[in-house]
Amino acid sequence: MTLLGTFHRWIGGLLGLVLALLGLSGTILVHRDGWIGVPHAADARIAGSEALAAATARLMSDPAARPDSILYASDGFGLLRLSFPKGAGAYADQSGAIVTRWSSQWERPELWLFDFHHHLFAGDVGEWVIGIAGCAGLFFVVSGAILWWRTRRTFAFRLWPRRLSRPAIVRHHRDLGIVMAPLLLLSIYTGTVMIFRPVAVLILGPGAPAAIAQALKPPAPIGVKLSDDIDWANIVRAAHARFPQAELRLIALPRKDSGLITVRMRQPEEWLPNGRTMLWFAADDGRLVGDSDARAHGGQVQGFNMLYPLHAAKVGGLGYKLLMTLSGLALTLLGSLAVWSFWFKRGRIA
Repeated sequence: MTLLGTFHRWIGGLLGLVLALLGLSGTILVHRDGWIGVPHAADARIAGSEALAAATARLMSDPAARPDSILYASDGFGLLRLSFPKGAGAYADQSGAIVTRWSSQWERPELWLFDFHHHLFAGDVGEWVIGIAGCAGLFFVVSGAILWWRTRRTFAFRLWPRRLSRPAIVRHHRDLGIVMAPLLLLSIYTGTVMIFRPVAVLILGPGAPAAIAQALKPPAPIGVKLSDDIDWANIVRAAHARFPQAELRLIALPRKDSGLITVRMRQPEEWLPNGRTMLWFAADDGRLVGDSDARAHGGQVQGFNMLYPLHAAKVGGLGYKLLMTLSGLALTLLGSLAVWSFWFKRGRIA
């Protein structure tokens, strides 16, 4: 075998492996809220601003025990998730009482699985690998559809190849791939755009990456220190007063030296689970510094905000979850068989 052939075999197998693992982990994550299994996870979401203000004050008022952020309960998951430094965290009920703690993400399968699906446990390097695999996946789907057209008269739908020979795998790959192509394009494209934002131009048009970056840009840092006397309850009340119909989703301490406490809310019109309606409060006295209403964003930004809900099946109910589950399982199967054919069953392609 030539050096070029060896390179092609290993790269093809590696891309297939990454796509298969992303498909499998994504399929499991689609149903994450249903299998976490922590007490109070099934509680109904409490929407009252005073209840949320009280819970926030209970969790944030003690500087020694204050989390870096609080992700509030949603309609599908009834717990608050607290994040602490070095991967530690906790779940709390909606009154602010701690239900369970962990010192590392490895103690919570939903957290390390999410990290794997988004970063391959490798941070920015993992994101690049996933992005490259996503772009390759898009190419595979499109080129596979073109190649299938030439052999369309031999189409036979099978969930599994007739034999585990390379020709049989290639034929199964093309036939199953053409059936699943629309769902695969949707799941792979939406996932790739979240990592390689320039890919957004394919659907959202020229200028989309710049418009998205501008819309997501926070106010300039104000350089104040976080006070121990912040009125956290009043911040929650002020956020609800500014956007009365919005659902409180997240509150986070200032990043680095920005001096800005971030509050994230979700308007009724937004698909994004955590919304993109933002408020920023000064860390020294809690005054409102700025806000951004997701409803005022341009069409390209609003389109971008819809991609994650489509990718993670956060819209469309159970029917759409099942479709994305099918897409994930198909990607897992196709990627796994690609690994088998590239690394273990080499031979002439029929």
